[in-house]
Formats: sequence, C-alpha cells, structure tokens
Amino acid sequence: VQLQASGGGLVQAGDSLTLSCVTSTYSFSAYTFAWFRQAPGKERLFVAWSSSDTHYEESVKGRFTISRDNAKNTVYLQMNSLKPEDTAVYYCAAKSGLAVATPRLYKYWGQGTLVTVSS
Repeated sequence: VQLQASGGGLVQAGDSLTLSCVTSTYSFSAYTFAWFRQAPGKERLFVAWSSSDTHYEESVKGRFTISRDNAKNTVYLQMNSLKPEDTAVYYCAAKSGLAVATPRLYKYWGQGTLVTVSS
C-alpha cells in the first residue's frame, strides 16, 4: 500500500486546512487509516483514525475531522480553528485489523506534509 499525503502549508491561527492522503490499495475499505503528527524534536503522536469508527486525540476533538472517500481511495483530515501548537509534519498511515493509536503498529506510511500555524 502506497500513501501520498498533501495539503500542508502555512496558515494563521484560527484558519482551516484540509490534508489529503491518496492510497494505492484495491482494498481501501478493509484498512484502518490514521493521521499522526510530529513536531520538531518531538515524537510522532496520534491525531485521528478512521476504521469502523473514528477516534481523535483529545486536543483536536471538535476541531479536526477525519473522513474517507472509498470511491477515490482517499483519506482526509479537515482541520479547523488551527492553533500554533498544531504545527507539525502530518503523516497518514494504514494498517489492517483493529484501529490503534500506536504509530509502530502501522505498517504503511506516507511521506508527511508540513503544517505551520503562525500566531
């Protein structure tokens, strides 16, 4: 499975941004997809997953929405009310089986897209 993330950029606090992750799999609906982020000098952290359900990291609840378009084999992360602390490289990832928030359990990764939020 190949993943290609895009949509990052430089925005101001309070703005919105939508990240996209196009996948190559023919079994798109069978996979759990997730977004992670990694700030400079920090570890990679869970943001949201989409499987049979969706789940969000506490700090993004109510601001971020993960969705998937099975016809386009694409996963999205709609980010609203962005804050400077959301600045990071955002990665999409995929795995088969149960959804989890642990990065090392995801087998497939995109290359990352940088989101910078200025105050």
